[in-house]
Amino acid sequence: MILRLCLISILCLSLRADEGMWLFNDPPVAQLKAKYGFEPSPAWLEHVQKSSVRFNSGGSGSFVSADGLVMTNHHVAADCLAKISTRQKNYMSSAFLARSRADERKCVDLELNVLLSIEDVTARVNSAVTPGLDAGAAQKARRAVTNTIEKESLDKTGLRSDVVTLYNGGQYHLYRYKKYTDVRLVFAPEKAAAFFGGDPDNFEYPRYDLDITFFRAYEDGQPVKAQHYLKWSAAGPRDGDLVFVSGHPGRTSRLQTLRHMEFVRDRQNPTVLNLLRRREVLLKAFADRSAENARRAEDELFGIQNSRKARIGLMEGLQDPALFERKQAEEKTLRQAVTNNPEWKREYGDAWDQISASIGAWEGIYFDHYLVERGTAFNSGLFQIARDLVRLAAELPKPNAERLREYSEAGLDSLKQSLFSEAPIYDDLDTVKLADSLAMLVDLAGANSDLVRQVLAGRSPRQRAEELIRGTKLKDVAVRKKLFEGGQAAIDASGDPMIELAKSIDPAARKLRAMYDVKVDEPQKQAYGKIAQARFAVHGSSVYPDATFTLRLAFGVAKGYREDGRAISWATEIGGAYARSADHGNREPFNLPKSWLDRKNRLDLKTPLNFVSTADIIGGNSGSPVVNRAGELVGIIFDGNIQSLVFDYLYTEEQARAVSVHSAGILEALRKIYDAAPVVAELTR
Repeated sequence: MILRLCLISILCLSLRADEGMWLFNDPPVAQLKAKYGFEPSPAWLEHVQKSSVRFNSGGSGSFVSADGLVMTNHHVAADCLAKISTRQKNYMSSAFLARSRADERKCVDLELNVLLSIEDVTARVNSAVTPGLDAGAAQKARRAVTNTIEKESLDKTGLRSDVVTLYNGGQYHLYRYKKYTDVRLVFAPEKAAAFFGGDPDNFEYPRYDLDITFFRAYEDGQPVKAQHYLKWSAAGPRDGDLVFVSGHPGRTSRLQTLRHMEFVRDRQNPTVLNLLRRREVLLKAFADRSAENARRAEDELFGIQNSRKARIGLMEGLQDPALFERKQAEEKTLRQAVTNNPEWKREYGDAWDQISASIGAWEGIYFDHYLVERGTAFNSGLFQIARDLVRLAAELPKPNAERLREYSEAGLDSLKQSLFSEAPIYDDLDTVKLADSLAMLVDLAGANSDLVRQVLAGRSPRQRAEELIRGTKLKDVAVRKKLFEGGQAAIDASGDPMIELAKSIDPAARKLRAMYDVKVDEPQKQAYGKIAQARFAVHGSSVYPDATFTLRLAFGVAKGYREDGRAISWATEIGGAYARSADHGNREPFNLPKSWLDRKNRLDLKTPLNFVSTADIIGGNSGSPVVNRAGELVGIIFDGNIQSLVFDYLYTEEQARAVSVHSAGILEALRKIYDAAPVVAELTR
């Protein structure tokens, strides 16, 4: 009911609401000046941009010192923490503080990206897709020019170079990144402090979490000397302050057509939600068998639980008629404007029908593509390694322009870092995951399907998984490197059962991929390109693109809200964590760690800990720095409240809020709970 009221209320909101995930090369200068009297200078924008960091594990962060110190969330850092943990030392659950540079722990395969420049390459990409090309030829031409642009940029600059699709095909921008692969852990709190309240409090507010972790980026064995980093605001924000969020929102679907949204609501989201529930039950059962099992599954289980809850919130939005009424009204208005202009009608009028036709084609291959080409039926890290090795052997001999996108030259170094990672792979965990996904394949494809017979080879899902995991040698990084270096001949001669499985399904997987590319992806890029041009024609440049896990700027104010007749404060205090823990008998997941209990009398319990703002965020923004008008760091995004989960499809600021850790609360905890004087000195000097 609350969500429905939120959706209805947006119809009355001002057009000057704090909406938008804006490009740094097209910032909302006019909106900020009109509403807040603030005009970010080019120098301000450059400084915030180049202080911001993207984590390849799926989150954001920022440089916070001249010596390469980087801050992000504990749950963004969890990928690294889990991979460096052992039976003897669990970095996920216990606190860690490096007392010296020598004590900093190196992450296994973490990559940080800092955006240095953006170049609009739309004209070059579109010129390669000439009129009259059928969808297959157009898709190949688009892939070829994209691969070529990235390779030319990499050769010229030495920087990671990604061509990013914006407006679902309306524009193409070349993003160049400085890449850091030597990243070391400096500080992490206990998970009990970082994720206080656990799943019950996830996507809720008020919150009392110290969801932070500090890393240090190194280059040539020395800490990075960061030209751009965010100075720390010890006071942090106050109620009503204007704040900015610079981060990497993962994906939104606000520009989708109504037909596309219906497909997501009726087919895609229920399928993904069922998968997440299935995997959550599996991993929870595995984790409950022993403390060591719990440690091995902890990071993945957290990610699945987080995704499950987010998907449920999104589903509630998609199933609310008010959302569809608004989207229907918006689409009707845009289409009517196009229809009323003969030139626009000729150029853009058929785009919505093209989207509908592509969705019809997608319906026909959805489950096969989902299971086989996307690999959902083969839930195993070892299988993904095998698939990459098999496809690399086939793709690398081709000219770069003809390769599948993920195997082009520009991304090859990042792929190899992942492929040759020393991160642990646990046979027991990989076996239960693979067995369950093979059982799901039987459920969805049918026991008598040719694919199931081929994959299972006369075994049960459990027997086949055990056979594959026990027989493969791919846990050995040296074996992977040998297969990679040996190319197709080494792959053909390997006899490794996981390699053989990947080889056996690759023809079917590639066929499904080709069908998707030609019948779904390319038609949608062309159609959404037309719709984007129609939006520009009707609305001008005030339309920001959907999120693409690339750097964006959002803004808003620190502001509470009302819920169920109650005023919800803009901020919580450290003392509130102790009160909430006491209310639950200090039982998990409301159990404050011993360090907090032992040092309570040291703390100023009135210090702000978490706060909310109207900034427009989504998954991927986790770890994003929150900055003030002066470009100082005043907080770090770690969540949104339950009302914000509909942000995938629309923005509303009546109750939806971004949730952050307050900069003053971070300093208070570092000083008085963790005795982290060196970190505090580095942040505040």
